[in-house]
Amino acid sequence: MSPQLTLALSKGRIFDETLPLLAAAGIEVGEDVETSRKLILPTNRPDLRVVLVRATDVPTYVQQGGADLGVAGRDVLLEHAAASDAIALVQPLDLQIARCRMSVAVRADFDYARAVRQGSRLRVATKYTHTARQHFADKGVHVDLIKLYGSMELAPLTGLADAIVDLVSTGSTLKANHLVEVEKVMDISSRLVVNPASLKLKREPIRRLIDAFAATIARREGAPS
Repeated sequence: MSPQLTLALSKGRIFDETLPLLAAAGIEVGEDVETSRKLILPTNRPDLRVVLVRATDVPTYVQQGGADLGVAGRDVLLEHAAASDAIALVQPLDLQIARCRMSVAVRADFDYARAVRQGSRLRVATKYTHTARQHFADKGVHVDLIKLYGSMELAPLTGLADAIVDLVSTGSTLKANHLVEVEKVMDISSRLVVNPASLKLKREPIRRLIDAFAATIARREGAPS
């Protein structure tokens, strides 16, 4: 009998876009996440269950052994790695799901290029403080970082910050709040992460799942699987 695997997912786009990958591997989640109040969901395989956690908690659950595997965005993983001194998570696959970008945005009437050129010290609001700090340090731009957890677009509008660093998908939220994207920090997608101990102890079932995901990604991209 195969050892049981626990997969940590967060509700929303990542969960929705992981389901087809699971389905391609012959795995179906046994509860409707929209109607169920359960946080531990069975699948049609007795050796695999899904736990629902906050997106920012996925790396912690996997790192601390609360889950064997998880799916988390590159943004979350970078912040977690910078704040953690524990053993690094294994990242065997970029799943190419939940794609977006992390960008710098400012009020439409703020001359970002001039401020940077003149060496101004910028106030930047973000929840991605480690990534933002590294980005501006690489550019030689002096910043004071203000950590916020939501409604990021308000910061420039209220004078709290000159700029924000946040995730952007279509850009419609920025436009609705009279903000403009002035610089891309990086592209973001979600990755499969694995607990290093689980990879050793449960190598075969984890490898089968990784291989199934990889084959589906390859087919999507038109490459031989």
